[in-house]
Amino acid sequence: MSNAPRLTALDALHRSLGATMTDFAGWDMPLRYGSERDEHNAVRTKAGLFDLSHMGEITLTGPEAVKVLDYALVGNISTVGVGRARYTHICQEDGGILDDLIVYRLGETEFMVVANASNAQVVLDALTERAAGFDAEVRDDRDAYALIAVQGPESPGILASLTDADLDGLKYYAGLPGTVAGVPALIARTGYTGEDGFELFVAPEHAVELWQALTKAGEGAGLVPAGLSCRDTLRLEAGMPLYGHELTTSLTPFDAGLGRVVKFEKEGDFVGRAALEAAAERAATNPPRKLVGLVAEGRRVPRAGFSVVAGGQVVGEVTSGAPSPTLGKPIAMAYVDAAHAAPGTSGVGVDIRGTHEPYEVVALPFYKRQK
Repeated sequence: MSNAPRLTALDALHRSLGATMTDFAGWDMPLRYGSERDEHNAVRTKAGLFDLSHMGEITLTGPEAVKVLDYALVGNISTVGVGRARYTHICQEDGGILDDLIVYRLGETEFMVVANASNAQVVLDALTERAAGFDAEVRDDRDAYALIAVQGPESPGILASLTDADLDGLKYYAGLPGTVAGVPALIARTGYTGEDGFELFVAPEHAVELWQALTKAGEGAGLVPAGLSCRDTLRLEAGMPLYGHELTTSLTPFDAGLGRVVKFEKEGDFVGRAALEAAAERAATNPPRKLVGLVAEGRRVPRAGFSVVAGGQVVGEVTSGAPSPTLGKPIAMAYVDAAHAAPGTSGVGVDIRGTHEPYEVVALPFYKRQK
């Protein structure tokens, strides 16, 4: 096994654009092209173009593909219509979160599961193992797709100029096959920025021509290439969890405030059901900690792992923190003791290198787009 990072089909193009590259989950990915603040603001006000080809696509096919997913995942996948997508989790037997996923139903008996880059192998292995005894096939399709996202308020107009697919009829969390700039694509209305936008799954050999066509189509609309750095500040403002930060194997979906993704009403057993029923009860009666938003009163930026303090005691831990270009202040997501989790709770701070900096506890998300 080579330890060299994997390259996406757009690698040379990123370098030609002067991108600062970074190793992310074993992939060489663009961190930023210029100013991450400018890239962030472009996505909030106009549009940004992202290479997300590091995400892990896994295809399930066969008469019992839906049964595999209902057993393997916490969501009720049998209720997902063809052409629709669902956000869900895959958990361990003890209820700990292995990954958060999006499942696309491409046909009656065909599904695409999209896993985080850092967990793609873990998810593939778990699905393969959990599919044993079902009439279904699990296929590693990570090399079959490049993934390009166009996100932001101008993205529907930009994409509409390149496709005759019915974008107006495409709801949030839906996907349809179409052609974009002559390239066959699965066009999904999904994203990780808090804005309207699309994710385009295409064959890797078509990635460069699609990126270039989108760049040209977006010239008059303020479209800019955007890297992983602004993707992180965008998702943080939108209160979206990041695996390895807000979601880990030591937390259940209920701990993360995402109990709604667990569907106990579905038929049959699923991996982690018993542990998750106990976790649901704990969360309802005596939650250990809650995920909250924190907004700085000062200028110092909190980082993952910093302690949240109140009255001289540690009452929680920051999971993600960054300067927020939209709010103009540093923000963080943190797990804090239930007693300090209510929005407006006073006396809460973050220990930043020995100084207790004051923070306001707020409800998530920090930012919600105007529909």
